[in-house]
Amino acid sequence: MNEEARRNVDLLVEQFWKRGYMTLSRRFGKYLPEPPKVGNFDVDIVAKYKNEYAIGITLNSSDFNNDKLIDKLNYLATRHTKYTSKRVLLFVGVPVQYYKNAKVILEQLKPEAKSNIKLFQVVERNTGKSNRRKRNRVLFS
Repeated sequence: MNEEARRNVDLLVEQFWKRGYMTLSRRFGKYLPEPPKVGNFDVDIVAKYKNEYAIGITLNSSDFNNDKLIDKLNYLATRHTKYTSKRVLLFVGVPVQYYKNAKVILEQLKPEAKSNIKLFQVVERNTGKSNRRKRNRVLFS
């Protein structure tokens, strides 16, 4: 379970990087500190893009069996920064097999919370570059 959770956090970090966010803290990281709890909830990533902050969480099968998931998403999606009161975006990473369940749960959230959540499938992508190199002959050595 720990290895799968680490991989899911790594894949969610890639989603942050694709959108230009700089990771400030993350779970299972070597060089960055663990993010603090937000309320009573654990978060996986805290990131920043210019003056905007974002929180990232990953969901697994035990989260979907938890009755408090909707409360957790409502709470995390309605956070604001301390001094400027800017909204903090919530990135939610979900494995492929639970993506449809996550969409159904997002429909049950408050409208202001639902508009502040970005839902992503956390899947490993194959670039195919290694296969292409193996197929091509070496012209010069």
